[in-house]
Amino acid sequence: MFKKILIANRGEIACRVIKTARKMGIATVAIYSDADRNALHVKMADEAVHIGPPAASESYIVIDKVMAAIKKSGAEAVHPGYGFLSENPKFAEALEAAGVAFIGPPKTAIEAMGDKITSKKIAQEANVSTVPGYMGLIEDADEAVKISNEIGYPVMIKASAGGGGKGMRIAWSDEEAREGFQSSKNEAANSFGDDRIFIEKFVTQPRHIEIQVLCDQHGNGVFLHERECSIQRRNQKVVEEAPSPFLDEKTRKAMGEQSLALAHAVGYASAGTVEFIVDGDKNFYFLEMNTRLQVEHPVTELITGVDLVEQMIRVAAGEKLKIKQSDLKIGGWAIENRLYAEDPYRGFLPSIGRLTRYRPPVEVAAGPMLEADTWHDDAPSGETGVRNDTGVYEGGEISMYYDPMIAKLCTWGPDRASAIEAMRVALDSFEVEGIGHNLPFVAAVMDHPKFISGDMTTAFIEEEYPEGFEGVELDDTALRRIAASAAAMHRVAEIRRTRVSGRMDNHERHVGEDWVVSLQGQDHAVKIAADRDGSTVSFEDGTSHRVSSDWTPGDQLAKLDVDGAPLVLKVGKVSGGFRIRNRGADIKVHVRTPRQAELATLMPEKLPPDTSKMLLCPMPGLIVTVNVAEGDEVQEGQALCTVEAMKMENILRAEKKGVVSKINAGPGDSLAVDDVIMEFE
Repeated sequence: MFKKILIANRGEIACRVIKTARKMGIATVAIYSDADRNALHVKMADEAVHIGPPAASESYIVIDKVMAAIKKSGAEAVHPGYGFLSENPKFAEALEAAGVAFIGPPKTAIEAMGDKITSKKIAQEANVSTVPGYMGLIEDADEAVKISNEIGYPVMIKASAGGGGKGMRIAWSDEEAREGFQSSKNEAANSFGDDRIFIEKFVTQPRHIEIQVLCDQHGNGVFLHERECSIQRRNQKVVEEAPSPFLDEKTRKAMGEQSLALAHAVGYASAGTVEFIVDGDKNFYFLEMNTRLQVEHPVTELITGVDLVEQMIRVAAGEKLKIKQSDLKIGGWAIENRLYAEDPYRGFLPSIGRLTRYRPPVEVAAGPMLEADTWHDDAPSGETGVRNDTGVYEGGEISMYYDPMIAKLCTWGPDRASAIEAMRVALDSFEVEGIGHNLPFVAAVMDHPKFISGDMTTAFIEEEYPEGFEGVELDDTALRRIAASAAAMHRVAEIRRTRVSGRMDNHERHVGEDWVVSLQGQDHAVKIAADRDGSTVSFEDGTSHRVSSDWTPGDQLAKLDVDGAPLVLKVGKVSGGFRIRNRGADIKVHVRTPRQAELATLMPEKLPPDTSKMLLCPMPGLIVTVNVAEGDEVQEGQALCTVEAMKMENILRAEKKGVVSKINAGPGDSLAVDDVIMEFE
């Protein structure tokens, strides 16, 4: 076994690999750029090597710099994580030439599966079900139309070297096929330097389901069941679960066996994932093979009890697999939510800055991974489990240079319903402040009827949130639970306040029983009857809720019990009440005496400032270009400037016709959210 390995990556996946290596008694080496000097993976590793400036193109993906770090550290093997150099055959080749083990598949497998046309041909030869289509080179738009008619509309026009949605078009007619072919060809040439195009049948009601495989260097292989990854935004997975709520045992077995056949066909050795598109009738079609560890691998680990990183290391060291297919049962259910530094209220634009508060929920070991655990150092065990794979810490920076992922929050339960409920509580308990993040959005997804039923496709987000995410409005039942809790919490705060003021001997006499709770446009007159164990909060209609908690004023997280059921609230202070966040909702809750509530109705509403004649920066970022000058007349939709953040360039456009009166920022300027870029007459 190796004595020292280098992790050619950063962030949460580097931390994840370090944890398993530590368990195996293997020393670890981190690499880091200038921006990651104080990163968590650097602190966790046994040693670290600096490799260059912040930009990945000047550090993490420069093969010569990584090879120099390997030589300097004396590492015997390299785990590439995912992204960066993980599927770069030249990197695998360089390692082989240097006599360093690659903790991943052979270079030939990476090359074969890295090209969509080649991989599909290999899949067909291995009798893997593939989407009907034309894999040959398509010369021009006329040929594209002819092929599309032979396949039958709708069709998907794809770039062979594509990825991330680039070079991809859906055509429903001859005209769209003609236009789509040329657009895809141009985009592919610009993005990948390769304009080869292929056409295949577009699958309706598609679900994205993938099979995890694991093979050794001795011809042995197993599949570790499936993951459902249908909830995606812009081809980026957001929620994953294992197993799929859609598959039956027959389909699962067929997909697994075909995935292994493909792996054996390319001489695969290591962990890999075969991705399929599955239609509403459970017909499945090969999409691609990812020749690396997947972001969503934890959910497979949670239902099988197999540490995939450990198995990758053992395979790379030449060991035979000790796991047999008959050993791999599906144990319970696991769900993963990806927490991103993206603001869902601003079209999921990247958000950067300092994590002023970062308190993940307590990790709890449960299920098949209970004994084989690698991430819970002293975690208690429970009926449901919580796992958080992360690469950040409170006080750390979310940089503009890398992927915006903050953490992967996973829960396990004996069944899907319990895993979902555990996730709801975990999300409510997850405290993140200082940056915009998608936690409210994934919390809303966990409560969405389509997700709860398991009836979702890859179009879930665009169909259910066509205008973007605008927050959550809780139903009356949830609001009453929060109203009762806020009333009980306010009573505790009032007792604390009167004690501090020194105005009482028997403080109970100085805190009233009658209050009015206002939230989400509703007013509830309540009466509180308190005792040593909690409070009974009664509403005007005669209903009541029993609330108990050890919350004290100033705590930003309140864990309550309401009528015997848990309720977790993130709590902030506002004048006359609280800012409450729960289940994706962000609510101001005012608790007033009846007289105060009466007077509050007479107060004028404070209107937000008028920013209609300003262009505000929607995210922290860098101004790349300004396309207009003072005095220019602009039209609706015209490009005004470009802002860069987290490897993404965002073009800001005019919302209406107008004249530029003042420009406040220029190329190279670093801006915060809502900084004024320009003003209009």
